[in-house]
Amino acid sequence: MPVQGGGALPALGRRLPRPRLTGLGGGLFACAAMVLAGGISWLVFGSSLFVYGLLSLPVAAVTALWVRPADLITAPITVPIAFAAGVWPISGGSGGIGGQLMGLVSALSLHAGWLYAGTLVAALIVVVRKAVLIGKRRLPRSTA
Repeated sequence: MPVQGGGALPALGRRLPRPRLTGLGGGLFACAAMVLAGGISWLVFGSSLFVYGLLSLPVAAVTALWVRPADLITAPITVPIAFAAGVWPISGGSGGIGGQLMGLVSALSLHAGWLYAGTLVAALIVVVRKAVLIGKRRLPRSTA
């Protein structure tokens, strides 16, 4: 029986499926990914906040890319929340709830640049995606 499609290898030019997350799904994805990034930073890199900050940027970008068009506004909102949720394992607090909370607040304040950078990445991607959606919506009207 002949093989359809020209061979055993799948076509490399096919478009990969892109997840479309709701606003809540995007927030849960970002939180889970950042807690995982915090755990990786704690286990492998000795609680390096620099590594955690670097890992937060692709998570912010992927969150902004994967959220569905109707929920675009949620991506720049959920990224800082996820950053705060994931920094807990590496915050370096000591003893009790008060010490943990002070370590978390200190880590967030000392590394706010990473938090702002991730939020900016998500916001820029959202603005570009929204502009493309508006352009696609207006294009058929102008040509018709």
